[in-house]
This record gives sequence, structure tokens and C-alpha cells, in this order.
Amino acid sequence: MTNKGILRIVDANFNRCKEGLRVIEDIYRFMLEDDSARKRIRKIRHSLDEVANEKVLKDAILSRDSKGDLGKDVDVLEIKRKDSCDILYINFQRVKESLRVLEEFFKLICPRKVEHIKKLRYRVYTAEKDALRG
Repeated sequence: MTNKGILRIVDANFNRCKEGLRVIEDIYRFMLEDDSARKRIRKIRHSLDEVANEKVLKDAILSRDSKGDLGKDVDVLEIKRKDSCDILYINFQRVKESLRVLEEFFKLICPRKVEHIKKLRYRVYTAEKDALRG
């Protein structure tokens, strides 16, 4: 696999993770009006920025191929949502999966950041459990 391919994976998963965290944060903010949970998710989202230095992110963005991306079309599974709880659940899954992918590929491009990503993933596990209790 080329370095460009790795950077495209990092770019897609960094974006997916940040977007999922934003959806979760907005559900806590506007629907559940849970400021404590919103702040916890916001901290995780901002901590993700600490993972990638400017060069890694810039290189990842420059490797992006939005027009040629095989996964850009909407698929049937993306349209099915029962309610806001379903959206919250799905976005927690999206964030966890993305963090795991970042953790694996940072082993190749920036190993010293792997532990930070893993800690973020476990913070998300805890936040998800708290959401189910809530």
C-alpha cells in the first residue's frame, strides 16, 4: 500500500471521527440539553486535533480524492434512521470504528501518537456507556 493510500485512510477516518463527534455533541446540546455530556464529547473532539500534527493533516488532505472516492455515494444503510437515539448510537459506532482505524495506521506514520488515540477510543467507550444509562 502506498503512503498516499495510508494518508487517504487517515484523512477519511479523521473526518469521519470529527463529524461523528459533532453529531453526538449537537444531540447533547440541542435535543438532550445535557451540557456535561456535551462538554465531554467536545473535549474528545478537540483532543483528536492533538493527535495529528499539521504536516500529517496537510499531507492527508492533499492526498484526498473526493471526486474519485469509491465510497462517496449514499448507500441504503445511511438513509435508515428510526429516531435521534438511533442517530446517537450510529454515530458512537462511527467514532469508535474511525478511532480504531486511526490507531492502526498511525502505527505506520506516527507511532508516538498511537497511545493518545487509544485513550480517546476508551473515553468514547465510557461516553457511550454513559449515554445508554442516561
